[in-house]
Formats: sequence, structure tokens, C-alpha cells
Amino acid sequence: MRHLTTLMDVSRDDVLAIFEIAADLKAKARAGERPALLQHKVLTQIFEKPSLRTRLSFESAIVQLGGQSSFFSAKDAGLYGRESLHDVAKVTGSISDFVVLRTYEQTMVNDFAKWANCPIINGLSDDHHPCQALTDLFTIKEVFGTLDGLHLAFIGDGNNVATSLATLCSMLDVAMTLVTPPGYQIRPEIVSEIRNRYPNSQFRQSPNYLSAVKNADIVYTDVWTSMGQEDQAEDRRRDFKDFQINEELMASSKKTCRFMHDLPAHRGEEVTDAIIDGSKSIVFQQAENRMHLAKGLLVWLDRQRSA
Repeated sequence: MRHLTTLMDVSRDDVLAIFEIAADLKAKARAGERPALLQHKVLTQIFEKPSLRTRLSFESAIVQLGGQSSFFSAKDAGLYGRESLHDVAKVTGSISDFVVLRTYEQTMVNDFAKWANCPIINGLSDDHHPCQALTDLFTIKEVFGTLDGLHLAFIGDGNNVATSLATLCSMLDVAMTLVTPPGYQIRPEIVSEIRNRYPNSQFRQSPNYLSAVKNADIVYTDVWTSMGQEDQAEDRRRDFKDFQINEELMASSKKTCRFMHDLPAHRGEEVTDAIIDGSKSIVFQQAENRMHLAKGLLVWLDRQRSA
């Protein structure tokens, strides 16, 4: 049984296969074709955290592939004491063909994968956001035509998105620089895990955002304060105030440089309107690709189960 609890669950060949399926299905969708590759399959989503893109992308993906989707808040699913996590996972997994979880604790995703008899997909946890990173690299490959020789500069918090991007960039031999204030880097044990798994990794962390942007093919940012960190918002705005992606900063980038953001964006904080809506932005192509990547992932997981 294959899962996507983190990007450590997949190999480079797995990722490229998912990209190939996603690209094919996107091209078919553009031509008005929606092959029912997952006809009558059931996708269940259980979310502790609210979402627009994750929920919409997976619901749209399964419907376009001929299946159906059910959605539950964590409370409605019986978590938080009404039932044990073990029992919820066993029941959900026995009725569903796929389960997408959007959680605070990564352990919930891991435990579902241990107990549920179907593929488990991490739609986001506090530690990892694998579907977002897969979408991001899929989009970069689509825009540039290749991943070879590219450099991604992530300006902002060393959060779950940055962690998954660092992992996937290392897997696919894409250089990545994380630029963040002191104290907001990716946790050392995660960096060690990435370097041990991918000894040729070109991932590094630096405080110098000017140098990173100047040498980047992609400039990426995320919110300074994620869900669950609201009590830190004032401190984070102070610490990140010099790390905004604005016209002055992007003026130092290459003409071919592109801007990315996983959304939702706090316009006027980590990025200005002029950049997110500007000619270098591929943010909304990136957002649409959440659905196409979800389709590729679901089909790939289904084929792995049938193999």
C-alpha cells in the first residue's frame, strides 16, 4: 500500500511518473476530455484546518475522474473524543478508496496510514505539505520546460511548505536557498534527514535575500504567520518586515524570473499587489495546478494499489 504522508514516501521516479500523468490529464482537460479513470472510486477528506485549494482541488479531481468525494470536519468524523483515532481510521479506510487529511499533528497522518486500508494523502500538516511542493515543481517544469539548472529562492518562514520544497528540490536536483530571519530556519533534524537522503542536495539557508533573489529563477514566499500561530503574529510581522517581496526587490531579479506563492496571501505583508498580480507572477497557474496534480497523484496511487 502506497501513501503520501511526506515526500519521503516517494522516489524521484515516482514523482516524475505523477508529473507525467498530471500533464497528460491537464492536456486532455484542455481539449475537453475527462477520462473516467477512477469511476465509482470514493475520496474522503477529513480536515482539522480550513482550506480552499486543498479541498476544492481534490474534490474537483475525483469528480473529473469519474469518482465521488465526501468531506468531514475532524469533529464530524468523530475525532476529539467521540471515537478513537484507530477506529475512525479503520472505518474510513474500509469504505474509502483514498483519504486526504489536513491536520495539525503529523502523527495523525502517520497513524491513519498505519491503520487505514487505503492510500492516505497528507493534504497538509504542521510539518509537511507534500501536495503543495509537488504542484510547485510540476508548475515550474511546465513554465520553464525543464528543472535542470534552476534555482528557487524561498523568502520567508521555514515552515511546512519550505520543508516540503527543500525535500523535493533536493530529490529533483533543483537548487534551493531558504532566506529567513534567525530563528525561523527549517529544524536542524529535518535538514539532516534531507541531506542524508540526498547527499548531493543543493539546499542551503542564508540571511541574504538580495543575493538569493538576484541569482534565482523562481522567487517564492508564503505567509509569515500560519494557522495556529496567530498569537505570534505581531512578533512575526516585526521579524519579517525586511523580507517582503516587492517591486524594489524583484527589480534585482533576472528578466526570466518567476514569482510563486502557495496562497492564501496576506497582500501588503509578505508580498505586494504589484508583484502577485504582475507579469512575473505564476501564482494562479500554480493554484490551478493543485487540481491537475491531485488528479495525477490519485491515478498514480490507484495504479500502485492495483500493481
